[in-house]
Amino acid sequence: MQVWPGQAYPLGATYDGAGTNFAVFSEAADRIELCLLHDDGSETAIELRETDAFVRHAYLPGIMPGQRYGFRVHGPYAPERGQRCNSAKLLLDPYAKAISGGIEWGEEVYGYHFGSPGKRNDLDSAPHTMSSVVVNPYFDWGDDRRPRTEYHHTLLYEAHVKGLTMKHPGLPDELRGTYAALAHPAIIEHLTELGVTALELMPVHQFVNDHRLVDMGLNNYWGYNTIGFFAPHNAYASWGDRGQQVLEFKSAVRALHEAGIEVILDVVYNHTAEGNHLGPTLSFKGLDNASYYRLTDDPRYYMDTTGTGNSLLMRSPHVLQLIMDSLRYWVTEMHVDGFRFDLAATLARQFHEVDRLSSFFDLVQQDPVVSQVKLIAEPWDVGEGGYQVGNFPPLWTEWNGKYRDTVRDMWRGEPQTLAEFASRLTGSSDLYQDDGRRPLASINFVTCHDGFTLHDLVSYNEKRNDANGEDNRDGESHNRSWNCGAEGDTDDPEVLELRARQMRNFTATLMLSQGVPMLSHGDEFGRTQSGNNNAYCQDNELSWVPWPEDAEGEGEGDAELLEFTRAMVWLRRDHPVFRRRRFFHGRPVEGTHDELSDIAWFTPEGDEMTQRDWDSTQARALSVFLNGNAISEPGPRGERISDDSFLLMFNASPKTLEFVVPVNHGRQWQVVVDTARPSGLERGTGAKVQAGDRLSLVDHSMMVLQRPA
Repeated sequence: MQVWPGQAYPLGATYDGAGTNFAVFSEAADRIELCLLHDDGSETAIELRETDAFVRHAYLPGIMPGQRYGFRVHGPYAPERGQRCNSAKLLLDPYAKAISGGIEWGEEVYGYHFGSPGKRNDLDSAPHTMSSVVVNPYFDWGDDRRPRTEYHHTLLYEAHVKGLTMKHPGLPDELRGTYAALAHPAIIEHLTELGVTALELMPVHQFVNDHRLVDMGLNNYWGYNTIGFFAPHNAYASWGDRGQQVLEFKSAVRALHEAGIEVILDVVYNHTAEGNHLGPTLSFKGLDNASYYRLTDDPRYYMDTTGTGNSLLMRSPHVLQLIMDSLRYWVTEMHVDGFRFDLAATLARQFHEVDRLSSFFDLVQQDPVVSQVKLIAEPWDVGEGGYQVGNFPPLWTEWNGKYRDTVRDMWRGEPQTLAEFASRLTGSSDLYQDDGRRPLASINFVTCHDGFTLHDLVSYNEKRNDANGEDNRDGESHNRSWNCGAEGDTDDPEVLELRARQMRNFTATLMLSQGVPMLSHGDEFGRTQSGNNNAYCQDNELSWVPWPEDAEGEGEGDAELLEFTRAMVWLRRDHPVFRRRRFFHGRPVEGTHDELSDIAWFTPEGDEMTQRDWDSTQARALSVFLNGNAISEPGPRGERISDDSFLLMFNASPKTLEFVVPVNHGRQWQVVVDTARPSGLERGTGAKVQAGDRLSLVDHSMMVLQRPA
């Protein structure tokens, strides 16, 4: 076999049509062997003799896409010095574009013996671990164009590749749970009819099913356990894992783009699947442990701000290069439209504290590719000082955990929430205005993959996680949920009616709040996880979306909630007053003839709110006037934006209240939403009301009134 010197960059395996260049970084290694793997279980080892700045490389003519390979690293095994090289372990390429196979858990994939953690383990891991794959980078993208949907037109839909598609009745069996299913017309039609503009996919980077879960007969369903930052997860491919997963993912992106839907990836750059000092040796740990991971003062152990065993070393230039190369690859080669960063506070821990001036943020800010796509932070981790909602740099948007908590508290009737609810409803200026960001920095959500579904949020006071095998100790215990009077399943019609009303309340509040709304897949149907609020290991019907069998839905409640959700999405889309790009001023807008403020708050009696009203402990009801004639930002061509005005009435109290339509803010209104009605909708048929009229809102309901411009 011919072996040419090759190049040190790009890292990974790069096929050029005639052969493949291999390049891998390790400062710890004495020497590295590239192992070409054959289907009969044998391997051909080729030492990488060329070295540039600790990158070993070679070019092999004739090595084609589909070739499986790995690395064996010869070097020091001295955990007390943070070094864990072991040539008996076949290692994945950190830059592998595809990964084949899975892990057969046993002592072979660990660097130590189970009975003697301090003793080096020289059992060969090759027959029991995954392998890297050379891929063909060429793909016919046709006339693919990124939708580039602006944030004020965006509706995010968080979904799991398998969970969303596994039970859809319109999909062929062989496509269920795969990337190809995302491209199927049945899925795309549902998303477009719902008004979704961006599909936020839970992790699709190659991940590992944890040893512990496999032993328990479970799987890592969510996928927050990455081992390959460039490789699409092979189990979601319908027709092969020797590079086919790359083509299938690209085809799905192309189809979604054609429908005007962006693809956002939930990415996990804060840790890897190799765990702590007792974890397996799969890739980074065996290549150069101290360069990739944050180690404690005792280098045998790992700093863990993620709750997963390890954290990547964010001050290492090689880690930063890996992350930025990965992000650019997914944008340029896979055509994705943005990223949601899991436990993003960890990425800002260059040293110990979360630091807005960390190198990672600097690199993202100046990168001509990554800085131009949607960047969404989950702005917390489990380390000290890790809750950083509102503290990310101006380029970023954030999952607004305070929005979720406050809206939940409001609708379950918690005291002293009115003032904060008002802030969350209007874009959270207290979090985002000081650093120059806008309401669109707030990604608003009530539910997501982590926690109760919308149905369970109104059906359970306590989590039901026994199926996870941890005696119900896992998962969040303070869910800000309310079961509406009965725990779990019930036949009580009054409880069921209240639950349906609460789901409409949450949906309407989300869609009519300033910021960017995000739905969790299946919530539009009212899907349930039977009270499990931490279904990370439930790869089964508990977590999969239970699609209705036909257009009528499985039950009246499902069909009505879906129709209501669609209607609220389109109400938002039709009216820019709900999608403002600037914060409210609380005063009339200059240059208009309208003397009314752009926003006004009222008590149920129709009086403007005073500080005493805001501070009232027991107040659980208010109205807000949104002036469509006082939108301060211009349109795309500099034109003035004008819209209808709206009056939103919220009654989160446990009793029916009379609301007075404020005087001096419009003479005639029409009711367009009333969550007390089973359909929740009054569009086109709603009652006409006059200023000063009294409207009766039942407990835990809201009403929306519209006044033409």
